[in-house]
Amino acid sequence: MRLKPGALLRFYSLCGILMQVAATKNKVRGSQGQFPLTQNVTVVEGGTANLTCRVDQNDNTSLQWSNPAQQTLYFDDKKALRDNRIELVRASWHELSISVSDVSLSDEGQYTCSLFTMPVKTSKAFLTVLGVPEKPQITGFTSPVMEGERMQLTCKTSGSKPAADIRWFKNDKEVKDVKYLKEEDTNRKTFTVSSTLDFLADRNDDGAVVSCRVDHESLNSTPQIAMQVLEIHYTPLVKIISSNSWPEEGQSIILTCESKGKPVPEPVLWTKDGGELPDPERMVVNGRVLSISFLNKTDNGTYRCEAKNPIGRNSTEYVLIVHDVFNTLLPTTVIPSLTTATVTTTVALTTSTTTSATANSTRDPNALAGQTGPDHALIGGIVAVVVFVTLCSIILLGRYLARHKGTYLTNEAKGAEDAPDADTAIINAEGSQVNAEEKKEYFI
Repeated sequence: MRLKPGALLRFYSLCGILMQVAATKNKVRGSQGQFPLTQNVTVVEGGTANLTCRVDQNDNTSLQWSNPAQQTLYFDDKKALRDNRIELVRASWHELSISVSDVSLSDEGQYTCSLFTMPVKTSKAFLTVLGVPEKPQITGFTSPVMEGERMQLTCKTSGSKPAADIRWFKNDKEVKDVKYLKEEDTNRKTFTVSSTLDFLADRNDDGAVVSCRVDHESLNSTPQIAMQVLEIHYTPLVKIISSNSWPEEGQSIILTCESKGKPVPEPVLWTKDGGELPDPERMVVNGRVLSISFLNKTDNGTYRCEAKNPIGRNSTEYVLIVHDVFNTLLPTTVIPSLTTATVTTTVALTTSTTTSATANSTRDPNALAGQTGPDHALIGGIVAVVVFVTLCSIILLGRYLARHKGTYLTNEAKGAEDAPDADTAIINAEGSQVNAEEKKEYFI
């Protein structure tokens, strides 16, 4: 059987079509294992972003990068968009990598990698651009600040994306009670953040360092910090320090007036009991120091130290009590000597005095040991008793001597008053010895 030439031609054409369809099916079956792979990228504004598209299995199919506006950036190794910031990093059948330098906020968006198979396959990569916050500034501070005044310090930073975080510190100790405010900038991409620290000025804050710290992921763990040193003016704080905690008579004492204030207080003023110092020779003032020498009971009183500065004045007081000299040997050495003196006078009085002294000693044996000095009242009483006993002894002794002398003179003159001569007087005196006892005279 012979075929016609037209039929033979149609047969060959049909075979060619069948072979082409089979080849196309094989190509589609092979492309099912091909798929582009991309990753999201985050970059700081002004930095460089690297976009990479990879294909594990590729039969020489083309790759393409396009921007959020669907503009082709690179088709294989061919640059399609005239932008000097965009550069080719690597181009092969399995990878297409490009870089975008000096990234701006407008570059943020979704980039597309396309693999031109049947059908075309794509993969998305989102480019995030971080807005770097500006250096913070602290406002609202006036120097100096008076103690007790209210202070409001505001820390502000702009241009952050996302919004930055602001923290306050005082001498490296974080302050939690603050106000926070976030506002969107006019470009609708970045934010302006502010925080306010509100507190009352205190003297303990003088010289303190208040810092405002801005934390943001674009700063790579290196926060931006603004600092302000506080200057607080306050009235003086006054305190008196004594050099002697138990001042005694004859000793010295030094009183130091410590005053702290800002501005520095003027020289202090010392007074005693509301008036001037009574004894400038012993009470010497040298700057903030008051020295008192040879203390005695008249120095007891209230001493005041006053300091002042342009903000105000303040004072404090110190009560000085001068104690007796501590000596337990003085009473025990006086009493025996006085007792010995009384024994040499009259027996009755000596017994009474000795008994009184002994009774006192027996009644309170620990009285002298507990005293801080001699009992002047007791000594004075003993001396008075001794003087009294001595005077009484002298008077009794005088009367005794006068009594015997009077009797002798009376007896000697008896019988001689009416005698004409000395012989007659002797005779009369001798003859009247019998009644002499009846005619004796005594002085009482």
